Amino acid sequence: MPTVLRLAGYRFFFFANEGDEPPHIHVEAGDGLAKYWLEPVELASSQRFKAHELSTLRLVIQSNRQKFLEAWNEFFSA
Repeated sequence: MPTVLRLAGYRFFFFANEGDEPPHIHVEAGDGLAKYWLEPVELASSQRFKAHELSTLRLVIQSNRQKFLEAWNEFFSA
């Protein structure tokens, strides 16, 4: 489960067995968990995050989208 970024108590990661899905990133903090597609950046699912947190996370993901895509492609092409 590669962690790509830790920021302000949030962990951005993907699972090693998800290479058959389109590129995406999971986010967790406390008991909150969310999944965002990367192309385009769009919320796929969420649990226990508030709406304002999801909006902030979307902005963080948009800002780091290229980094997440590079990590995804590097991991799953290996």
